[in-house]
Amino acid sequence: MITRAEYCVVACAEAWRDNGEVLAAAMAPVSSFGARLAKRSFAPELLLTDGEAMLVGLDGSVEGWLPYRRHLTMVTGGRRHVMMGASQIDRHGNQNISCIGDWERPARQLLGVRGAPVNTLNNPVSYWVPKHSPRVFVEKVDMISGVGYDHAVGPYHRIPRVVSDLGVFDFETPDRTMRLASLHPGVTVDEVRAATGFELAVPDEVPYTREPTAAELRLIREVIDPKGVRDREVRA
Repeated sequence: MITRAEYCVVACAEAWRDNGEVLAAAMAPVSSFGARLAKRSFAPELLLTDGEAMLVGLDGSVEGWLPYRRHLTMVTGGRRHVMMGASQIDRHGNQNISCIGDWERPARQLLGVRGAPVNTLNNPVSYWVPKHSPRVFVEKVDMISGVGYDHAVGPYHRIPRVVSDLGVFDFETPDRTMRLASLHPGVTVDEVRAATGFELAVPDEVPYTREPTAAELRLIREVIDPKGVRDREVRA
């Protein structure tokens, strides 16, 4: 049986399809597994990073050094595709990882904006949300960290996809608002709508997220994540 977590790994991997030789930077286990799966299967040109200063191979071994100057060149020239997390995300793709509540007196302090503004304006950024809920998918983010389509400037701004534990979302609508692109098997449109705090664009027919191939399943289970970390991030 294919687990929900394995569908999520495949959905994350698909974010890097046809990207060519770009730096794939992922911020969480499932999205990292997705980047590694993409490189091992249909995107061999991807460059993988350890998140700091090294380029790593398929087995996690160090293959090269990525000087900070070269890293910044990739970041500001559209040659990196990041998959970040989101404490909040809205219909336009604005993301918040800084604070919950009013900026003057927030109810909760989070990571801060970090590199989100530079990431989103200068290279493609997708998002991975392991627990889809109205607290995350909100009408309006409390603070903009990552820039959405209604505030975007620059030639490299692009949000290819948002992946959650319920489905896959994109912004392929006339007004660049979030659309339900696919459902993970076992999830209904009504469940997604109930877990989303804004009106989501939903096509008349919504496909299911594609199944991993037999080869991809073997890679996920035996090579990329033999300890089953994915199932701790995504509950069945």
